[in-house]
Amino acid sequence: MKNILVVGGAGFIGSNTVDHFARRGYNVTIFDNFSRFGTEENLAWLKSHHPKVNVLRGDIRNSKQIKRAVDGQDIIFHLAAQVAVTTSVSDPRTDFDINAFGTFNVLEAARAQEKKPLVIFSSTNKVYGGMGDKNIIEKNGQYAYENLPAGVSESMNLDFHSPYGCSKGAADQYVRDYHRIYGIPTVVFRQSCIYGPRQFGIEEQGWVAWFIIATAMNKPVTVYGDGKQVRDVLFVGDLIKLFEITVDNIDKASGKIFNVGGGPKNILAVWNTFGPILEKLFAKKISVKFSDWRPGDQKVYISDIRFVEKVLGWKPIVGVAEGIEKLYKWVITNKELFNKFV
Repeated sequence: MKNILVVGGAGFIGSNTVDHFARRGYNVTIFDNFSRFGTEENLAWLKSHHPKVNVLRGDIRNSKQIKRAVDGQDIIFHLAAQVAVTTSVSDPRTDFDINAFGTFNVLEAARAQEKKPLVIFSSTNKVYGGMGDKNIIEKNGQYAYENLPAGVSESMNLDFHSPYGCSKGAADQYVRDYHRIYGIPTVVFRQSCIYGPRQFGIEEQGWVAWFIIATAMNKPVTVYGDGKQVRDVLFVGDLIKLFEITVDNIDKASGKIFNVGGGPKNILAVWNTFGPILEKLFAKKISVKFSDWRPGDQKVYISDIRFVEKVLGWKPIVGVAEGIEKLYKWVITNKELFNKFV
C-alpha cells in the first residue's frame, strides 16, 4: 500500500483528493493548518467516510513540520496555497511565505528523502498574466481570443501579474527545476477554474461556488468587471481523475508542466452566461451589483488542453451545465454548513 500526503488536504480540491485515493486503498495523510473556511467541515466529512485517514495539523511555512509529514511518503499532492489575488495585493508577504517559501519547504523535504516521492503541484493560469498583448474581441456578449481557437498552450510566455501570480509562478518554476536538478519526479498542473462539491467559495476566490452559495443564502452577488469575462471551468471530479492517471503513469508525466482546465468546450462567462444558468436553477431573477475590475484579472482565459490529452490521454467528461447542477445540489443539500460563514 502506497503512502500519500495531501498538503492542504482539508481544502476543496484536497478533500476530494483524499476521498478518492482513500477509496482506492491508499494510506492517506492530510497536512493542513485548517485556517480556511470549511476545512473543519471537510475534515469531519472525510473522517465520517474514512476513519483511518491520518491528520497532521501544521503549516507549510514551518520546515520542520512539513519535513516530518513528508518522511516516508511515496506521493505528495501539494495543494496548499494562499489562493486569492485580492489578498495577495493587500498582504504580499504572507502570500509569498505560503505560496513560494511554503512550496520550497515541501520540495526540500522531498529532496531529503532517500527514495524521492512523486510531487504533484497545483499551479495556476495566473502565471501567464493579464495577456493584454493578445487580441481579444467581443463575441456573442462575451470576450474571446481572436487568434487562439484552442486556448492558451504551455508555450505561452510567463508574465507574472499580481503578487499571487508572482508567488505561484516562482513555486511553479521551483517545482519544475527540482525535477531537472535533483531528479525528483514532479508534475505541475497550471489549473484554470476548478469547481464542484466541498467548495466553500468566497467572494475573493471560488466565484462559481460563491455565486451559488450567495444566491442560496440570499446574500448579494457582486460581479467585478462587466460580466463578459470568460474562463474555462473544470469539474473537480475530472481533475481528480487526472491526478489518478498521473499517479498511474508517472513515467510519462514526470518533469512536465500541463495546462489543465475545461478547455474551449467548457467555457463560462462570469455573468453573461452563468447568470441565466443560475436563474434557471433557482427559478428566480437574481439581482447583481457590478463593481470595478480587480487587479490581475484576465478578460479571457481558456486552457489549451491538447498536451495533457496527448501525453496522458485525459480530457474532461463533465460538461458545464451538468457540473454546475451537481455543485448546486450539494450547496442546497448542505445549506446549514454555510450559516457560520455567509
